[in-house]
Amino acid sequence: MTGVKYVMVIPDGAADEPLASLGGKTPLQVARIPEMDRIASEGVVGLSRNVPDRFLPASDVATLSLLGYDPERFYTGRAPLEAAAMGVALGPHDWAIRCNLMTIDSGRLTDFTAGHISNPEGKALIESIAAELGSETIEFHPGVSYRNLMVYRGANGAPFGSETTTTPPHDHPDQPAADHLPRGPGSELLRELMKKAEPILRDHPVNAARVAAGRRPASAIWLWGQGLAPSMTPFFQIHGKKAAMISAVDLVRGVAALAGWARVDVPGATGYLDTDYAAKGQYAARAIADHDLVCVHVEAPDEASHEGRAEAKIEAIERIDQAIVGPVRRALENYDNWRIVITPDHSTLLRTRAHDRAPVAWAACGSGIRPSGLTYDEIAPRNGQGPFLNAGWRLMGQFLDLDWDGRA
Repeated sequence: MTGVKYVMVIPDGAADEPLASLGGKTPLQVARIPEMDRIASEGVVGLSRNVPDRFLPASDVATLSLLGYDPERFYTGRAPLEAAAMGVALGPHDWAIRCNLMTIDSGRLTDFTAGHISNPEGKALIESIAAELGSETIEFHPGVSYRNLMVYRGANGAPFGSETTTTPPHDHPDQPAADHLPRGPGSELLRELMKKAEPILRDHPVNAARVAAGRRPASAIWLWGQGLAPSMTPFFQIHGKKAAMISAVDLVRGVAALAGWARVDVPGATGYLDTDYAAKGQYAARAIADHDLVCVHVEAPDEASHEGRAEAKIEAIERIDQAIVGPVRRALENYDNWRIVITPDHSTLLRTRAHDRAPVAWAACGSGIRPSGLTYDEIAPRNGQGPFLNAGWRLMGQFLDLDWDGRA
């Protein structure tokens, strides 16, 4: 077939460090990934720094980079990206704030997912919080599982500013909650809302049922990731490519929506380890026909790392390789010109159960890219055997340029 087709696969948080428990190897080195290794061998393996030093190493900034947007120009905060995915419109003075349902036990950040609370349970809890704490200026919107949204309508002035500081709870597992509460302008309001939510959640039938069933309750809300609505130049205007995103995570879908990408919803995609990998691969392979670029994002390796489960992380990487990378490559090979790139957004370390800002390894092959003969892991490019992009957002432009042969 004629035309040029591109696929990007994002195994979220797959990058890691060598672990003694894995014989001094990383999960990518241990995992059986013949499809990714084939891409590396037939193409190029490199490194990219997707998170500039002044930002926290998180998926919001890193996803902007992977889609080709300089975070220094376009990043305003995590929650506005999620608002875009949820269809929650923000005015020029409105602030979006991420609202986690989570478990705080004995004053510690025990579980930022509240036991991966279900969508119906999460919705019921957020609706109760909205009924009690909502107002003309404060809104609560249910999202997916523990990932929800608060909006402060600031037409008459908002208390927040650039010096308002909040903390991602997943970066501080089991640490004292009091050490990571909001600080700076407007933080009093956020802390007050978090405090007022506690009795609402404690007495809620959803949590009573969860405790009775031996599951963790959503004992708290955690407010963080605040920001104003960003203004992003449409991807098609920059690159002339029609793109589509496959992801179960609102944050990623939000970045894509703001860039003007189409959204492909996949039944059974959960944003967790139980996601339907095969369905994602099938939908991505079909989407190639109608789009120039298809991106498949899989959250599972990141979730495994946050839980400190090495075997689950390795299994997730292997399933991405088998059920997604293999099928989409075979679909691409029906076209005269095609390229595929595998790239995590950031590292998520099993040792710390948190994100890390180390550069990540990517592998790309296809039309015009010269073979390296390498395997896909973090080690070879760190030994200088591949290009290094200090500004990771430039990778997309190079990947789409058929004159690029994969070298620095």
